[in-house]
Amino acid sequence: MHTSQLISVIEEEISRLTQARALLAGRNSTSGGGGKKSSAIKAAPARRVLSREARERIADAQRRRWAAQKKAAK
Repeated sequence: MHTSQLISVIEEEISRLTQARALLAGRNSTSGGGGKKSSAIKAAPARRVLSREARERIADAQRRRWAAQKKAAK
């Protein structure tokens, strides 16, 4: 197999895998787009980093809400 044929086979496989990934992720892929890339693929927003104290405050507040809800249910 010549190098150009090998590259063509690899590109076809990449295209199939990209379409499968888009389907699994629930996005429509562009089929037969003539080399166009799907505009549906976007980078995920950066995740915020919370300090340990902030996580503890959030957890304590949620525990208080659960306790109040449990008390009101009785």
